[in-house]
Amino acid sequence: MEHLTPKRKLTIMVAIIAAMFFAAINQTIVSTAMPRIIAILGGMDYYTWVITIYMLTSTISTVLVGKLSDIYGRKPFILAGIVFFIIGAFMSGLSRDIFELITYRGIQGIGAGIIMSCAFTAVGDLFPPRERGKWTGLMMAVFGFSSVLGPTLGGWIVDHMNWKWVFWIFLPIGLIAFILIMALFPKVERRASEKIDYAGSLFLTLTIVPMLLGFSWAGTKYAWGSQQIIGLFAAAVVSLLIFIWVETKAKSPVLPLSLFRNSIITISNVIGFLMNAGMMGALIYLSFFVQGVLGIAPTYSGYVTMPMSLSMVVVSAVTGRFITKTGKYKRYALIGMPIMVLSMVMMAYMNSVWMAVLSMLIFGLGLGLGMPVFSLTVQNAAKPSELGVATASSQLFRNLGGTIGIAVMGTIMASRLTSNLKETMASGGGVDITKLDPAVASKLAAFQNPEMLLDQPKLAELQQTLPAEVQPILTKMIEMLRDALSASLTTVFLAGAALLVVALVLTFFLREIPLRTSNKEQQAEDTDGKLSPSKA
Repeated sequence: MEHLTPKRKLTIMVAIIAAMFFAAINQTIVSTAMPRIIAILGGMDYYTWVITIYMLTSTISTVLVGKLSDIYGRKPFILAGIVFFIIGAFMSGLSRDIFELITYRGIQGIGAGIIMSCAFTAVGDLFPPRERGKWTGLMMAVFGFSSVLGPTLGGWIVDHMNWKWVFWIFLPIGLIAFILIMALFPKVERRASEKIDYAGSLFLTLTIVPMLLGFSWAGTKYAWGSQQIIGLFAAAVVSLLIFIWVETKAKSPVLPLSLFRNSIITISNVIGFLMNAGMMGALIYLSFFVQGVLGIAPTYSGYVTMPMSLSMVVVSAVTGRFITKTGKYKRYALIGMPIMVLSMVMMAYMNSVWMAVLSMLIFGLGLGLGMPVFSLTVQNAAKPSELGVATASSQLFRNLGGTIGIAVMGTIMASRLTSNLKETMASGGGVDITKLDPAVASKLAAFQNPEMLLDQPKLAELQQTLPAEVQPILTKMIEMLRDALSASLTTVFLAGAALLVVALVLTFFLREIPLRTSNKEQQAEDTDGKLSPSKA
């Protein structure tokens, strides 16, 4: 599609960015509104399924659509993605109970996965690698902007309007994006020789579903060593082995194993996995520090992460332009990732809200420099005929990294918290409530659970019911819990920093090949099975 005029390309990109923003804002706007929605619909026990089902369906649709869009073109799939998302969003607003909401969020997830996969791939169709940098940076900025606007707007809507408008307010943008893409996006002919890999698609799905469920439920719903979790992981391993065997026989595999013979694609995907594991696994627990340790209300805790989003928006846009101008990209990852490591270490030892804000600001700088690079490296190294499936593989590894990172970091925090509390009690720093009046002891027992720190209204309510002479004991118990939680989070953030260090080391081994100036250039395999650009 390089033959299109610059004006036509620009209007198509406006439509693609509108579709991306529609999907991104609908995800971030829900984050702060969901607790209120669950309180209205009921079903708190099934709350995690609202998140899990979206993650599952979006991950599966992302990777499956990658190959299909290589065969049929991007246009029908990005249109289908918008339709799925609009239907899911509209029906979510009509949900009468938690089970309906879970179902409709699953439909939204299908649409989101298709939109994200096709949007990033469409940039590869429209522009050669040399020009993709500025557009990749701009698309990252869209995510940053949605993460700034979404949570604040979601909280405002549930406070001042009917909660249904959380899902409905941006539906017009989806309709506009659909019309623009329908009218402007070129249609391509189907590759007649390509066949759909049904068996590969099935076993890839059967690998992803139990794996993500296993990591989502391990340490929360079930113990890591439970039969349920072991069974899910065993099913994932068996399905993976069958999938690999099927792909070696398929004429047109859904995820070609030959992709991973390319060292650039393999290393980039592993780095993306580690970055998301470290980043998501640690950042998800930042609110534990802000709310649990510092005692800041949830309404204001969201502002702590805002500097990260703002700095990422600016830096990613600027970085994209520099990549397009110079044709160099590795240097930005090598600069950005140490900055991310530094900010993680700062989080490990932060002791005030201002240090938390500063660490978020610095993290956003590193993220804006490093994150856009690895989608670009994958697209630049892949054959033009495999652009869709290569881009989908990159997003698959990032999704898996984020999911696994959150689960593992949660286990680290829980185990360290238990250990810290035991050490405090053993050293005599705790409070032995068995020596107190039974009535008082029963009330104080609730303050032995660290989760109490995250429910500030209930904490204040219980605190007021205790007599004045018990208040010093209560203060000591709360401080003990906060110290134990803070020490546990230090371990979590250091673990996240360690993963980013490994990703940084791998970046040094990433081969930097020139960004192609045309999609017409062919890529030939060298004797090592690595892809290198050759002139058309």
